[in-house]
This record gives sequence, C-alpha cells and structure tokens, in this order.
Amino acid sequence: MLQEESDLSLIIAQIVQKLKDSNLYAQLERQAWDSLQRPEIKLESLKEDIKEFFKISGWEKKLQNAVYSELSGSWEKRILKSLNSMCTELSIPLARKRPVGEQKELLNKWNEMGTDEPDLSLFRPVYAPKDFLEVLINLRNPNYESGDSLSFRTHLGLIQVPLKVKDIPELKEFFVELGLSTGQLGIDDSTQVPPELFENEHVRIGQKVLAEQDSAAAQQYIRQGSPTALRAELWALILNISSQPEDILYYEQLKTNVIQHDLLVDSLIYKDVKLTASNDDYYFVFEDYLYQVLLCFSRDTSVLSHFAYNSASPPKSYIRGKLGLEEYAVFYPPNGVIPFHGFSMYVAPLCFLYHEPSKLYQIFREMYVRFFFRLHSISSHPSGIVSLCLLFETLLQTYLPQLFYHLREIGAQPLRISFKWMVRAFSGYLATDQLLLLWDRILGYNSLEILAVLAAAVFAFRAVNLMEVTSLAAAEAVLADLSTLKVMPLLQIFLFATVT
Repeated sequence: MLQEESDLSLIIAQIVQKLKDSNLYAQLERQAWDSLQRPEIKLESLKEDIKEFFKISGWEKKLQNAVYSELSGSWEKRILKSLNSMCTELSIPLARKRPVGEQKELLNKWNEMGTDEPDLSLFRPVYAPKDFLEVLINLRNPNYESGDSLSFRTHLGLIQVPLKVKDIPELKEFFVELGLSTGQLGIDDSTQVPPELFENEHVRIGQKVLAEQDSAAAQQYIRQGSPTALRAELWALILNISSQPEDILYYEQLKTNVIQHDLLVDSLIYKDVKLTASNDDYYFVFEDYLYQVLLCFSRDTSVLSHFAYNSASPPKSYIRGKLGLEEYAVFYPPNGVIPFHGFSMYVAPLCFLYHEPSKLYQIFREMYVRFFFRLHSISSHPSGIVSLCLLFETLLQTYLPQLFYHLREIGAQPLRISFKWMVRAFSGYLATDQLLLLWDRILGYNSLEILAVLAAAVFAFRAVNLMEVTSLAAAEAVLADLSTLKVMPLLQIFLFATVT
C-alpha cells in the first residue's frame, strides 16, 4: 500500500513538473494574476475564489484535459513496453513480409481461418480490463487536493477524479423515451398498448424511416428499439454506411495487406478470439469473420483519424537500429490500436446483423471510432470509461447506499465486478437479443452512459442476494450469469420506478 502511494506521488509530481514546463501553465498563471483584479476574488478566500474562477471560465477543464493526456501517455508507454518485451522474449519482429508460399496459403484459407490452430501458448494479452481498472483507480487530478471538492468529498468509490456526471433526474430527462408510458421493443407488457399492436405500428414507422433514408429520424426512432428485421439497415443509416464500390475496394486492399505482411498483433488477435468468442455459445460460429475483420482493422490507417478527438495518442515503433529517431518512427500497429483481452467481443455481435465482410467491417470500424474507443481510453468525456465508472459508483452510493456500503465493507467494491461489463459494452455477458436492444439505445442516444445505468440496475435487481454475501467471490458468483436478464425492464424500473 505504501509503495502504491509512493508510486502515485511520483507520478503526480512528474505530471505537475511537465505541466509547469508547458505553455498551458504560463497561460494559467497569467489568468490567475488577471483574476486578482476581479471584484469577486477576496484575499481571505483567495485560493477557493481562484479555483472557482478557473472552473467557471473553462480553464479547469483545459487543465483536466492536459492531465488526462499525460496520464494516457504513461499508460500507452506501458502497453507498448509490454508489446516490445514480448517481441524480445519470443524473438519475433513487430512486422515481417510473408514469403510467397505463406501468402498463397493464407489466401486459400481466408474464409476458414478458424480451422487453423497455430501455437499461441507463448503469447499473452498485452493487458486485460482488470489491469486498466487499476490505472483508473490510481487517477488523480493534481488540481484537486484531498477534500477540496465538497460534492466529491463523500464519494467512497474507487474512482477519485471529480468529474461531473448526471444524477437520476438528469438521466430521466436524457433518456425520456425509456419512460414507463412510452412503448418499447424489449418489454413484454406495456401499460398503454398491447405489445403486438405497438410492434406492428413500430415496424411500419421503421419502414417509412428507411424509405426516406433520414439518418436523424432513424436515430430518434431507434431509441424505442429496432425491429430485428430492420436493425441492420437502420444502424447502417445512422452510421452513414452505404457500401459503395470504393468501400469494397478499400476492404480488399486491407485484405491484401494482411496477406502480404505478418504483424505481431495478428497473434494477439488470434489468441483473443480463441480465448473469448470461440468459447462463447452465441459467437463461436463467427470465428472466421472475426479474424477477417480484426486483421484488416489492424492495417487500417484511416482509424488513426479518431485520435484527433481522443486524449490518447497512437503508439509508435521505430525501424530497427533507429530507436528514438523520430524520422524513423512509424505507428504500430498501423491503425494505432493495440488489442486487449476481450477486444474481439466488440465485433462479435455485429456478425448477427451483417454477413458481407466489407459491410461488417465498415460498421465495426464506425462503431469503434464513434463509441468503443472511449471504453479503453483515459478522458473526461461523459461517455469515456472514467465518467462511466464514476456514474455507476455515484448511482449506487446515492440510490442504493445500504448495498453500496455493505459491499464496500466486505471488500467487494462494486466497480471491481461491473468494470468488465462496461469495458466490453456488455458483449459476451448478455444474451445477444438483449445486447442488440442495448446497443440500439447507444446509437439512438449517441452515448455510452446507458452502460453505467444498466450496470447499476443489475446490482439493484440482485440487491437482496448481494446483501447476504460476505466476500468479493460470493458477490461475483451472484452476478456471474447475466444471460437471462431482460435489459429494457431493468433500465425502466431502475430509472423510473426504483429511485426517485
């Protein structure tokens, strides 16, 4: 524990020093001096008043973003170091050109890569969600001293970064279409309209939306759920995916790149699919699709564009013998995304909707750069994983305090259980029909916040059993199987009936 605190103090000191050397620090200092001329700044409460000024003027958010950028950088360096260590240990290059014979062999078995059984025993995932959680638990904002924020002082969860998250009234307003009086696909007994009547009318409206090719209307429509038969087209419309000939050609070029070059991350992708989707009752049949999509994804440099609005930076490697020389630096892998344990589960559910590889690929790529990257990046964005963790913990502590304190007292912090659900957007945990209903709402609201709400709702649903457990292992056992849960009733009851 002392070692952890010492490491944390060192990290904070390093970040503070880096910020002191930055242009931002000079700007903050200038703003602080300028603020002394303002009438609301009083000498007796100087520190608090200047902090409040920074908050109101938006400078606090700029500082917060700079801190997250630094923290992201240190985490990314750890990931890359792990990847390079694997290279060294296994004497395998990060990339190599395949011999002609190997290229022909891979091309011939492109549609049946699942039958391949390479020896992956020496390969290990670069990191797993639990490793990432430890990083998030150790996040601190150097701008805040312990106990500074009155609203945050009473937060007893694992996340110690004071971000603004929605409370229940704000969530009710944001997710208003999930209200008890609104028809929903995924709920068997509506109080207003018999389910079959609502479904028939909803299908009719959905067909009209598709006929008009109105993306905004599709997004609004899908907030009440998508009919199974229309989902693939509706999602493509919302994501602006139309499968033009040039898109198919682009996918074929990525495929050619896979055939010609072998990357170390290919083995990580194989390993991840084997460890996750291949062992899943719903998804094992899509093994070949997963390899095709993920191998092409790793080569896709267009994915790099999402780093423009991501606090993370794409990892770099260097041409052999040129370490540290920026002119010899290359992004690695080419898309800038190093897969972690469970990454393939972002693709697996989409295989139920799209059976043409290039279309499946485009949908996944767009889902990733709009949503999924936020689940493994450090940022202050409301849909970022830090905010989702904090929202989940705040909902439990505020609206289910007895349960929250009980689990905390027995050493079963709820986030240690729910984190893996949220990082994978519940893929692999819910039954597929329920997962797709959940993802409908992610697209409909253009937000991942519903993941945190659902995680809290699951704890509320199993609260009676959880109040009886006396250990983390027992709590995990109570929540081990989510495959029988019905997503929409859980969300509705939690948001609009359980808590007030």
